[in-house]
Amino acid sequence: MKRNDIFPILFLVALFAPFILIDAAYDQYSRFYSGWPFLVSFIKFAILATTGELIGLRIRTGSYNANGFGLLPRAIVWGILGMTIQAAFIIFARGVPMLLAFAGMDNAPSLITGSLSIGKIGVAFAISALLNIFYAPVLMTVHKITDSHIMMTGGTVKGLFTRIRVRDILESTDWSMLWGFVIRKTIPLFWIPAQTFNFLMPEQFRVLIAALYGIILGIILAFAARTESDV
Repeated sequence: MKRNDIFPILFLVALFAPFILIDAAYDQYSRFYSGWPFLVSFIKFAILATTGELIGLRIRTGSYNANGFGLLPRAIVWGILGMTIQAAFIIFARGVPMLLAFAGMDNAPSLITGSLSIGKIGVAFAISALLNIFYAPVLMTVHKITDSHIMMTGGTVKGLFTRIRVRDILESTDWSMLWGFVIRKTIPLFWIPAQTFNFLMPEQFRVLIAALYGIILGIILAFAARTESDV
């Protein structure tokens, strides 16, 4: 670890410490989330998921900056994706228990809002599994497209809002990485278990935890990219 690696750690500590140590800060966050959940999701993902990409860049290249990386465009994209994640969490967290009730598990909606139990874990797992099967692959593919678009347009905000050449990007995509590792391996081995835990948490923390998971995934993908480049 080099000296400049201390700053991201201090940044994350400074970001979260007030909400852990100061009750008033936590109360303000809860009220802000209740009034503006999608705005909060935008901010959290713009900051935390982009931080994960910066850490991934540091692991791959040894630097937190690179020509065409596009820090601000990536933050904008992650913010927008964060809003879709908030929407997906609402749809699946409320819809899957109703689906389970329709299928015969009548107490599923009450289980997920009740105290910790085997039944609640089972419902949380079902929510996580269906979320990651039906939504996560779309999210990951869209992120890959926007990521490539940002690099192709020089990492500028102006370039971000130019026409996205989706067909060209998809044709040049490394599907062995996107499908073979990102989708086929990280979803069952990382995302489904991680989001099962997440859906056991209070609603106002779920998108925050998901954004924190984005930091972890950025590190996983960075190591995977380094491994593939060494083959």
